[in-house]
Amino acid sequence: MNVLRVGLLLPCLGVVACSPATENVAPLQEGIVYCSEGNPESFNPQLGTSGTTIDASAAQLYDRLLDYDDDQQQFVPALATAWQAYDQGTRYRFTLRDGVAFHHTAWFEPTRTMTADDVVFSFARWLKPHHPYHPVNGGNYPFFTASGLNHLIEDVRAVDAHTVEFVLSQSDSSFLANLATDFAVILSAEYGAQLLEQGTPQQIDTRPVGTGPFVFEDFRKDVMIRYSRHEQYWREAPKIKQLVYSITPNANKRMLKMLTGECDVIPYPLVEELALLDKGDEINVSSTVNPNIAFWAFNTERPPFNDPLVRRALAYAVNRAAIIQTVYNGNARLATGILPETSWAYSPVDLTYGYDPARAKALLAEAGYEDGFSFDIWAMPVQRAYNPNAQKMAELIQADLAQVGIRANIVTYEWNAFRRRLARDEHDSVLIGWIADNADPDNFFRPLLSCNALNVGTNRANWCQPEFDALLSEALAENSLDVRKRLYHEIENWVYRDVPLVPIANSMRFQAYRSDIRGVEVPAYGGVSFRQSYRVVEEQQ
Repeated sequence: MNVLRVGLLLPCLGVVACSPATENVAPLQEGIVYCSEGNPESFNPQLGTSGTTIDASAAQLYDRLLDYDDDQQQFVPALATAWQAYDQGTRYRFTLRDGVAFHHTAWFEPTRTMTADDVVFSFARWLKPHHPYHPVNGGNYPFFTASGLNHLIEDVRAVDAHTVEFVLSQSDSSFLANLATDFAVILSAEYGAQLLEQGTPQQIDTRPVGTGPFVFEDFRKDVMIRYSRHEQYWREAPKIKQLVYSITPNANKRMLKMLTGECDVIPYPLVEELALLDKGDEINVSSTVNPNIAFWAFNTERPPFNDPLVRRALAYAVNRAAIIQTVYNGNARLATGILPETSWAYSPVDLTYGYDPARAKALLAEAGYEDGFSFDIWAMPVQRAYNPNAQKMAELIQADLAQVGIRANIVTYEWNAFRRRLARDEHDSVLIGWIADNADPDNFFRPLLSCNALNVGTNRANWCQPEFDALLSEALAENSLDVRKRLYHEIENWVYRDVPLVPIANSMRFQAYRSDIRGVEVPAYGGVSFRQSYRVVEEQQ
């Protein structure tokens, strides 16, 4: 991780209005204020794939059976202390940690610690269509469907109070990696039963109860989320007593709140603006390698994007190198395919289309569009590690397309509305991206381009090829890394030939925090974690 230290010697930034922020959150003496970029869709990461929801819930409120240690590049115990595979990898047994306490809240007082029943409940909810909680709050579980876990896992059963067994339909090389993601959280079966009895099952996702380091206290939409320390946390309890998310969608306002001390930590800082400040000791900007991909996806079910010739033409028409310099300020790598350089299956062979407007025009003419056409580019309204400014990116692409006779209109909505409309396939094309949930390369391809992903709304290209899915399944069933790497190169070639999307960039992930804050974790895989965060208190002289 690289850290840039900058001072506060200027009164304000050129892009930030020098006016007081509204709905301020007072600085916390025994806590941390995190200025998040949006409202979570719920407080259960099982229900969606939004990074905003993950950041607000996964690492703060819950734990998983396994964690992944990126430094050691191996799975490590979490709620499970040990695990063993049987029957050629089609059956797994997990030994559960003893004495893990659930949250005590104003609405729930647990009478027992975590058992195998809680694990079975947590997985059965999304796995079993007839489970009483399966339809609650929409009944959609996009990660589990897109990753194929809903078909891979045949059963989850409690062997005894501290042993749980998973039965798989076949061996799968990504199974453990998927269990270590932010989506595979453990809920309280006892809390679920209480809510059913009360007739309020929907509250399981809005008034959450987990085993994680923080306890949910309150959520006010567009204003804040409050958490308190879980005093009985099975790991070392957090050092801070309070954690507050101050919801601040505008990047400039987040920067202003950082400068005035109203925020201790902000995501997606305007790094190019921070660099204008004289160096000092007030703010740190950290950068980490992040396995992500920004891309431009075409809705292949809509003409003219159902024609691969048109998709190739658009890929040739865009100057991606200019995007890297203008949008990312050079802090990104030009993508050479779907997989980033951090993946063990990455190949240095460039499987993208270079900037060639003449070739674009020729392909458009060949496809019957020598006079061009009009369509919409949807641009995210929020900043992400993979795309800090989708609006600016859309404007650059719009200008490039005009040079080859194509008229592009830029469309955006509030973030949750944006995602809902995307899921309904209302877009012509969209600038979006993906951050890996685990280290397995399948996590890039299956959620983005499989037929299963099409059914749950994470396949933004609406591209479904059964033969492509079969190749993905072949790669998952293979145990040899060398063979899997060869198969993923074939998969990359397939995407290159058919162009359901245009890979644009692999970006660094940036975060800014006050210089007295320590221990804020931005892991390579997963959302931000405040479990080990604290504030340095200077001793009085």
